[in-house]
Amino acid sequence: MTGFPPFLGLPDRLDDVGAVRAVIFAAGHGSSYPGRDDGGHALAAEAIRKASEEDASLVGHWDFDLGGPLFDGGPISCIDAGDLPTRLHDNAGNRALIEAKTREVLAMPAVPILIGGDDSVPIPFLAGFADHGPVWILQIDAHLDWRDEIDGERFGYSSPMRRASEMPHVAGIVQVGLRSVGSARREEYEAARRYGSRLVTARDVHARGVEVALHAIPDDARVVITLDCDGLDPGVMPGVAARTPGGLTYTQVIDLIAGVRRKGRIAGFDLVELYPPADMDGISALTAARLLVNAIGGIVRQA
Repeated sequence: MTGFPPFLGLPDRLDDVGAVRAVIFAAGHGSSYPGRDDGGHALAAEAIRKASEEDASLVGHWDFDLGGPLFDGGPISCIDAGDLPTRLHDNAGNRALIEAKTREVLAMPAVPILIGGDDSVPIPFLAGFADHGPVWILQIDAHLDWRDEIDGERFGYSSPMRRASEMPHVAGIVQVGLRSVGSARREEYEAARRYGSRLVTARDVHARGVEVALHAIPDDARVVITLDCDGLDPGVMPGVAARTPGGLTYTQVIDLIAGVRRKGRIAGFDLVELYPPADMDGISALTAARLLVNAIGGIVRQA
């Protein structure tokens, strides 16, 4: 497991395997770039689990985000399976571990919830849905993430949507929260538009609401939500490596999660790019923990 209690004090297994609706697992390392250390991001799962401790005794209380207790009056149906044994710079090995665990959870069947790690871990997470498509992707992120490669690495944190676009089981991509500059040059932008990715800026959401993004997702679609913490405004999520003003609010993000559940089905959820060394008073880890609570609550409430 980990050095800290599991997320919200959840069990690591249930006697009735068929009662498991969602499985949390963590991957501290994905595909790092040569000569770069992603060790700061590898601290995220520990920080989030620790932040959740104060709410562990409140699981049965009324949750005003969800309109009822976390498990909607039913028994616990989410487990925390702990951390995968990923290693810095073991890129191929890390991808194999993440994809295999995702496939294992989907075969239960249950909804996988992955805690990263940097934004390279969604690539093998999404690859794990190959036998469970078609899926749509809702990416919440400040950045476009369509770089083809950096220093010869094609599976790094600047490339998750580029790689996802090449997966036959991915039916479409909606990217929301985009702003400022980052991992996008003209070539990447044009590649995303050629593919048909629906690009929704943070300004669009502030002006027109989250429906501008949800409208692009077909009714009854199965959706994998991939949430990069820098998609939120640094005023509420300062613990990221690339702070960018003008991001989404906490309420807008939980409305996106709830909107996916109402419109279709949350097929998977990952949260990445929390960078604890840059956090302030633990507010980012606490916010991330609350976002995971909303994801679990949404999964529990879908048919």
